[in-house]
Amino acid sequence: MGAKKLFADPVLLLCPLRSFSSVVCAMLGRHPELYGMPELNLFLDDRLDELIIRHRRRPFRAHGVLRALAHLHDGEQTEAAVERAKEWIWLHRTYSTKEVFDHLIELVHPHRVLEKSPSTSLLPGRLERLFRMYPNAAILHLTRHPRSTCRSMLRLVPRVGSTYEDGDEPADLAVHGLEPEAIWLRSHRNILDFCGRLPQHQWMRIKGEELLSNPDTVLTQVCWWLGLKMDGAILHSMRHPEHSPYACLGPRNAAFGNDPGFLTNPAFRQGCPEKPGLDGELEWAARTYFSQDTRDLAHRLGYD
Repeated sequence: MGAKKLFADPVLLLCPLRSFSSVVCAMLGRHPELYGMPELNLFLDDRLDELIIRHRRRPFRAHGVLRALAHLHDGEQTEAAVERAKEWIWLHRTYSTKEVFDHLIELVHPHRVLEKSPSTSLLPGRLERLFRMYPNAAILHLTRHPRSTCRSMLRLVPRVGSTYEDGDEPADLAVHGLEPEAIWLRSHRNILDFCGRLPQHQWMRIKGEELLSNPDTVLTQVCWWLGLKMDGAILHSMRHPEHSPYACLGPRNAAFGNDPGFLTNPAFRQGCPEKPGLDGELEWAARTYFSQDTRDLAHRLGYD
């Protein structure tokens, strides 16, 4: 029996939902040494058959992995290719979710997989699963100001319903209950605790606002950290996330896999995002102001 092939550990972007993660992942995924995946949501369970059952309640969560399998197996994202991806998943339902992720890693070799699923950071157990599967993964911690994040969550929920709510997991119910601050706080606390266990060289934090306003500098810093080559042509390519195969709506049976707003308008628009403050009333909560815990964590992440 031959020796097991060795592939590069993935780059995993961790953040709460509505943190610019779709555009950031697509931009970085345009680097010629990386492969930007859609949201795979593979760290929710240990086994693929468990994940299949979960996705029956929230089928949109399977769209990313279905689109990736369709594109990498068949070279297209058509309804027929997605149906074949569903068949592949069913035939391999005894796989662990790590075996599925490893399959995708092998399919894109020699590119290095870059993936982001905001669902991963909602519960510490999911981050523990990530660590068990890929203890040497490079972790990119992406942040966004809590006020603009929460406003963005509120804009998403009326558009797609309780999209990020897991009916069987009370920890995820904050989104369904329209408590976006709880999601922002919980996710970043989990990520900070997780990164605190890692060697300093294994993780990096970036502000989404800084990448959008000064992309060349931030993208160069991330690539330097990952040991990737960089030149003007690569920077130009990374400024065009719309060229990602997952930067558009998919076929009817797997339309999503990324933020719906990004999928309908994926072009990068450089500019300085809003600079909201921590003071002032909140338009989405019964409480008038951010909690002290949120304010303290925001200050820790560099937000005023």
